[in-house]
Amino acid sequence: MKAVTWHGKHDVRVDTVDDPFVQQPTDAVIRVTTTNICGSDLHLYDPLGPFMGVGDVLGHEAMGQVVEVGPEVGDLKIGDRVSVPFQISCGHCWMCRQGLYTQCETTQVRDQGMGAALFGFSKLYGQVPGGQAEYLRIPQAQFTHVKLPEGPADDRFAYLSDILPTAWQGVAYAQVPEGGTLVVLGLGPVGDFACRIAQHKGYRVIGVDLVPERLARAAARGIEVVDLREHADDLGDAIRDMTGGRGPDSVLDAVGMEAHGSPATGFVQKAAGLLPDAVAAPIQKAAGVDRLNALYSAIDIVRRGGTISLSGVYGGAADPMPMITLFDKQIALHMGQCNVKRWIPEIMPLLTDADPLGVDTFATHRLPLSQAPEAYKAFQEKADGYVKVQLKPEL
Repeated sequence: MKAVTWHGKHDVRVDTVDDPFVQQPTDAVIRVTTTNICGSDLHLYDPLGPFMGVGDVLGHEAMGQVVEVGPEVGDLKIGDRVSVPFQISCGHCWMCRQGLYTQCETTQVRDQGMGAALFGFSKLYGQVPGGQAEYLRIPQAQFTHVKLPEGPADDRFAYLSDILPTAWQGVAYAQVPEGGTLVVLGLGPVGDFACRIAQHKGYRVIGVDLVPERLARAAARGIEVVDLREHADDLGDAIRDMTGGRGPDSVLDAVGMEAHGSPATGFVQKAAGLLPDAVAAPIQKAAGVDRLNALYSAIDIVRRGGTISLSGVYGGAADPMPMITLFDKQIALHMGQCNVKRWIPEIMPLLTDADPLGVDTFATHRLPLSQAPEAYKAFQEKADGYVKVQLKPEL
């Protein structure tokens, strides 16, 4: 089959690889009908390269039709249409019973000290072949799937594997009070959806970014926006001016380590990338690859007694946290990988009736799988209005 594979920094290719097949009784295989490029994939495209292997199949946002099943996949059957959550979870361990599917004790990547295995996401998370391919093997398929109704086109459900539940969890974790204000830092796919979800819930929403197309998308839906290019040095003051001098109740950081700025940490990323993987990986993992501008901004912006929700991915361990400010302002901090299936019952009604979140028109680009290398480059450079890219396998 054809699949998008990693070959080095800024080097992804569409290769012919072996077809997946059922290896364990709890496996299933789907024919992928739609798969997406996620902002998290860009971490593999550049800073987290030391954790990748040549030929690794990328992608963790996929949906399609079941074509093969093992004998222990419950009621999942050939022909079912499914979305595939990005984390692999069993559904029956202690963590899964708490709804913490990203901490699944059956699939935890213990040799790396990490949580549940993820599709297409490096040695850190199990090096499981991903979904930017014509077919995908699903381990723990008795639970790692969301059955979809027949009828609506793929676009209606294409984001259930990651970014839509991630945005939903981010808003939930922000704990915005009734009638309160939420600032969303970063209007990429997760931030964009977070704005739409918060608006749907009746909150006042202020979105912050520096990419004109992203600001325009949010503004077109009635979201208040702040252009970071105009407030690079006074963002906190600008937000406080919009919120009666106090600051917003909650801030959602949807940027993470893709933040602009921080030239010193950017240098560390690039320098580590020149080292052999065995040397670079520990440096990246422990010495701090983070660019914390967005998090520092969130701490500054949020009102005293407010909440910060982290949906953006941070990758290092040694960056300084302004603990005195967090303590003094009594800030609540809530973060973590999204527990996808926890939120599906709340999201699905918005996808099976009207389309209040605008999922049908959310993608900015729909391309054949063969154009993945060009799409990665344009998405990473934020060129040509790229916000969300769908890839369609050519079957």
